[in-house]
Amino acid sequence: MTVSRVDECRLTELLEPLAGLLTDTVEAGASIGFLAPLDRAEAVAWWRGRAAAVAAGRLAVWVAREGERVIGTVSLALPDKPNSRHRAELVKLMVSRPARGRGLGRRLLTAAEEAAVAAGITLLHLDTETGSPAEHLYRSAGWTRAGTIPDYAADPGGELRPTTLYFKRLGAPAVTG
Repeated sequence: MTVSRVDECRLTELLEPLAGLLTDTVEAGASIGFLAPLDRAEAVAWWRGRAAAVAAGRLAVWVAREGERVIGTVSLALPDKPNSRHRAELVKLMVSRPARGRGLGRRLLTAAEEAAVAAGITLLHLDTETGSPAEHLYRSAGWTRAGTIPDYAADPGGELRPTTLYFKRLGAPAVTG
């Protein structure tokens, strides 16, 4: 199992397997912004739309592979405003159903956190469906619950669900001034 950051070119090469991972994740019930059933062409188009952000340095994407199979991914949405260059948002942490329970989610999370520290980011934030299995991962990795918003997003079945916001401070605190 390998986890590596991908550039725009590599992301484009991996559109089909990443689309498969996305559709699998939605089929499994994860609330990651899509309704079920998610059409494969729509999933490919969504990933294709991320390539420009990767090329511009606004999105960092890691892909986990087992042999030639894509089994997981995570991204960091990087800041684009001068007053927020110290923070980033962790987005779209996905692990394929057959790869779950083997520590891959933690590995992906760690890769993103370490890269954030190396880039001088001192604060990460995310949102996740309240009560989802992901909440346990984030809490056990030292993330702090900031609060819950009711009826924030529809789950894959279309039901409005609450989301919980988390944050994690990295490295030394940001210097003000």
